[in-house]
Amino acid sequence: MKRKIILGILVFFALIQFIRPAKNKASEIATNDIRKQYAMPANVEQSMQTACFDCHSNNTVYPWYSNIQPVAWWLQHHVNEGKEELNFSEFATYNPKKANHKLDKVIKSQQDNWMPLDSYLWIHKDAQLSQQQKDAIITWAKGVQQQIKAANPGVDFSIKKK
Repeated sequence: MKRKIILGILVFFALIQFIRPAKNKASEIATNDIRKQYAMPANVEQSMQTACFDCHSNNTVYPWYSNIQPVAWWLQHHVNEGKEELNFSEFATYNPKKANHKLDKVIKSQQDNWMPLDSYLWIHKDAQLSQQQKDAIITWAKGVQQQIKAANPGVDFSIKKK
């Protein structure tokens, strides 16, 4: 009886290896990518490439274990949630108020140390940003906010509490 259960579990795990989610891989930087719309210093781009873009862009660098089910499903769900919250590859599609608000969240995430997520940092030790890297991202994001506000003088950027 015990052998049948173990065999059944092994067969189940073998079969689910054939059910794979689509990969979040773009062949090039999208037209709507934030880097095509706003200048991004090389040091900021490198930091964001390492710590942000896997979950917040259309191009994820997948680790080896992303080929194992059900881990791949969990990773893809995580990437989908990240892109739903903020997608740097689609940033130019956001209206000015939404873009400004998303940059507020980027700033706060670095000031309050809640991004990248701890679960991401467990495996991606290189994504642990130094204070200097965080400060560079904050400075850059504030500069982009100023550009957005200057280009949209009639927009009320205040956040209304419900």
